[in-house]
Amino acid sequence: MKKWIRQAHRWLSITFVVTVVVCFVAIAQDEPPAWVFYLPLPPLFFLAATGLYMFVLPYTRKRASAPAGEGA
Repeated sequence: MKKWIRQAHRWLSITFVVTVVVCFVAIAQDEPPAWVFYLPLPPLFFLAATGLYMFVLPYTRKRASAPAGEGA
């Protein structure tokens, strides 16, 4: 599952960059619709979730492998 999360995070980052580029292109147009500015939010939400999971993962692994007498 860790490998799948890491791969999803990579693809989400690509999707996020593409949606931000789309927003900048839309800004260059005369008057972009308001919904264009909300396009990056769904990938950003999932990107934050997978990023936080990968950030916390080493700390949970250390705790699980720590001897019983040692506290964190």
